Amino acid sequence: MEAALVTPLLVLLALVAVGLGRTASTRLEVNSAARQAARAASLARDADTAATQARSTAQAALAEDGVTCADLRVTVDTADFTPGGNVTVALSCTTRLADVAMPGLPGRASLQGRFVSPVDVYRSVSGDAP
Repeated sequence: MEAALVTPLLVLLALVAVGLGRTASTRLEVNSAARQAARAASLARDADTAATQARSTAQAALAEDGVTCADLRVTVDTADFTPGGNVTVALSCTTRLADVAMPGLPGRASLQGRFVSPVDVYRSVSGDAP
């Protein structure tokens, strides 16, 4: 009789643990997409191309990982896009909890990732002398 009372509680706790684990995994995938996007941007020759490459790389990385974003925002900071400077990429992904944690779960989750990648000191960028 006691098992009949405890079993549903244990199942519920297991489902919560799985949901939290999947949410944490998705957060890591968003951070990884930000890292990949920043690295792709740091390899570009000019700031406009860097922003374009960062956005397409972030979208491709999230799609490859199976992360569906209802609202994806990719912010690329190329203000310091010079040899030895940095490129910063910030991602914001709003996704349904049913897609992240477990099917049937109502609500949304907002996941953020940010990464800074250095531009190689010896890399020439657009506008440098040949």
